[in-house]
Order: sequence, then C-alpha cells, then structure tokens
Amino acid sequence: MTPEEFRQRGHEIIDWLADYHAKISNYPVQPGTRPGDVKAMLPAVPPAEAEGFDQIIADLDKVVLPNISHWQHPRFFGYFPSNSLGSGILGDLVSSGLGVLGLSWQSSPAVTEIEEITVDWFRQMVGLSSAWFGVINDTASTSTLVALLCARERTTRFSLARRGLQAEHWPLTIYTSASAHSSVEKAALLAGFGRENVRMVDTDPNFAMHPSALEHAIAADIRSGSTPCAIVAAVGGTATVSIDPLSSVADIARRHGLWFHVDAAMAGNAMILPELRWMWDGIEDADSVVINAHKWLGVPFDCSLYFVRDEPHLLRVMSADPSFLQSSADEKVRNLRNTGIPLGRRFRALKLWFAIREQGVSGLQARLRRDISLAQDLRSKVEATPDWEIIAPVVLQTVCIVYRPKSVASDRLDDFTRAWAHAVNTSGQAYITPATAAGHWMVRVSIGTITTAASDIEMVWQAIQEAAAALVPEFS
Repeated sequence: MTPEEFRQRGHEIIDWLADYHAKISNYPVQPGTRPGDVKAMLPAVPPAEAEGFDQIIADLDKVVLPNISHWQHPRFFGYFPSNSLGSGILGDLVSSGLGVLGLSWQSSPAVTEIEEITVDWFRQMVGLSSAWFGVINDTASTSTLVALLCARERTTRFSLARRGLQAEHWPLTIYTSASAHSSVEKAALLAGFGRENVRMVDTDPNFAMHPSALEHAIAADIRSGSTPCAIVAAVGGTATVSIDPLSSVADIARRHGLWFHVDAAMAGNAMILPELRWMWDGIEDADSVVINAHKWLGVPFDCSLYFVRDEPHLLRVMSADPSFLQSSADEKVRNLRNTGIPLGRRFRALKLWFAIREQGVSGLQARLRRDISLAQDLRSKVEATPDWEIIAPVVLQTVCIVYRPKSVASDRLDDFTRAWAHAVNTSGQAYITPATAAGHWMVRVSIGTITTAASDIEMVWQAIQEAAAALVPEFS
C-alpha cells in the first residue's frame, strides 16, 4: 500500500467509523450470533493472492458489525464501561501509524517522556501525592501481577536472585476478599504463591473487606507457620463496586509489614472528582495502586496505570538490561522496560495524552458526574417499585438489583434472576450482567457509555421490568 493508497483508504476507514458511531444506537446491543457462525463465514485457508481493499471494508459490514456486542452503544450496561473517546481513538491510530517501540529511552525518547508527563498529570488528577511514580501497562491483571511480584521479593529479601520461592521454608500468603477481581487470584497463582495460600477475607454487609476478619486471618497464618506477604484491597469491587476501608487495612498492613496493593481499576477514575476522595482515605499508606483509564475515563483499551511509592524496589525486581539496549543516556533517563514484564512497550501514552487534552479535566469530570446522577435516578426508580430491591450501596455508577415477586419461591429466585437478565440481553434492547453477591444472583446495571442519556435509563428499566414480568408465570 503506497502512501497515497493509505491516505485514500484511511479516509474511508475514518468515515466508516464515524458513521458507525453516529448510528450505533440502531444496532441490537448484543448480536444473536451462535457459536461457530462467524467462522462459517470465513475461508479455512489464507488467500493466496492479494484481495481488494474494497472487499475487506465490505466484510466489516458483512462479518464484523452483525456479530459484535456494541460496547459503545448507549444502552450497553454490562461489566464496567470500556469507552472510546474519539480523541483517544485518534491517539491510538497515531501510535499504530508511527509503529515505534519503547525498548529504551534511546529507542524512542518521546515514548518515554510523554508517558512520564501524562501519567504524572493523571496522578495529580486523582489526588495522589508526588511520592508516587507511575507507568502504563496493558491491563489491571498485569499491574496486579507486578504488584504481587514486588511483594514477594520484598518479603523474601529478593529470593529471585537466589533459588526463588522453592528455597523458602514457609509458604507465603496473600489476602484479598470475595469482592476482589478474579485477576487478584490469577496474579497470585502466576507469581507462584499457590491457590491454597490465597485467603478470601470475609466482608461486611456492604461487601467491603472486614478489617477484623483480615486481622484474624493474618494471625491464624502466623500461628500456623505461614508468612503473610501482601494484602489486595478494592476500591470498586467487581460485582458490587464495594469500597474496602483503606485506612484500616493500611494500619494492619503496616503493623505486620505487608505489601499493600489497591485495585481501583474502574473506581479509581472517580478520584478525579474531589467530592469522592473519601474513598481514597488511606491510599497514601499503600505500596501500589492500579487504575484503568480504559474503563470509565474513556481512553480506548488498553491503558492501565500502575503507581508505586518505591520506584527503586520496582526497578530492582523488574529490570532487564541486555547489552544491545544499553546507551550513554541511561544514567540520565528512565528506561520504562525496567518497570514491568514486557521488554517493549507501545506508545500507549498518546491516547491518554490526546484524551486529557481534548476533554480537559472539567470535561471528564462532567461526564462522570452525569453517570453518577443517572445511577441515582435508576436507584430511585427501583426502590419505588414493589418487590424490586437494591442490594448494594450505589456509590458510583453501578446499580445492583434483584426482583423478588411473592409468587416466585426463594429456591427459584436465582434461576429466575438469570432468566430475566438473559431475556433482556437476547432482546437486543440493552446489555446487563448477572453476577453473584452474598451467595445469590443479582443483576448489575453499570452506567458509563459516553453517549448514555436519561432516556436510555428509562428504556433499560422498562425492558428489565417487562422481561421479568413475562417470566413470573414460568417460575411461580
């Protein structure tokens, strides 16, 4: 493809994307695709000869659009928001078009220095002190893995430089709660702790980690000969957006000398709102924190910001300095390869840089406040409707609901809940996610798509009530 052909096709793709976003509300939020449908539309072998680009673009309409869930749809209320601000999309396009790799500062100086400045902007935006150093990873799963690797090495006094965990006399234990994201347990497994050494701490009625239960779990492990290593608390637990008491947990971590990591992957974005920083109380006593700008903030996936208070420790754990990447500038600069798992890094900072500059902090704040207001409106509607309940505090933009009609027996409520959620999703009118809390199924309505309006909240609430009412006779 020549530069002129790239220019022509690039305009066509941008126009195609702009048209898609303009008419996205016309699509069913979730497709009716069955397993294998997409593969059946594709040839089993690669094309021997080049295909025309017109056919490639045509297949976006024929193969792709009818078979994706439309995450940017104004009635996509599933999971957590994962948005794509237009400015961020363009920043990502520039990153791909430049095709540079941040193997070292010297390999692309702007990759390093724009990331340093943009991440520090973000630090200031969420109210973290200047004691924190941050970098951009791909996802919170990677950031949490890095945190637990750092915790492991601090507890073992750098066992990686000797014989690793296999040489430790006593097992190391990790503490989190049932409200934490599954990535916490996965990171513990990948870091070599073992599933049997991950403790799920009991939660309180608001699904937050209970400090006394945490203290008891640590004390029990010490008595049994295990070595407590790290605590992972959540600001915005996955199912219910629960808020763990950071200050109390930090006191326990400090008293026992444990690494304290905070998973604020979604809710951390809300810290750009000063009125919500009560959730942050105690954060300055943590060792590390992760916030995904690719969630609620609106930056295109993937853009996970990982902050630590002890940069030298991070560098000692993660550094790799092969001779072919060493340069005379190394004493004067940061080489970000030494802050994480991959050797190279994409120019991810561009999409964050573009989005912050194009929106401004005030623009980002306004949209988050809008979503919080919409969530409170939905909460009010649910609470005013007989037999419908809110089962978790609505502190941000996620509303957790359950319907308990008197004619549906309690032992059938879980199946009933999942059935009406499935009915809403297959209708194409909206997308919501069922999940468990306190051992029972409920439904999460997670608000945060860039174009969601009050009318979309009305529509999803109507769709939910109609789907549930239609299934009551079947479960009575």
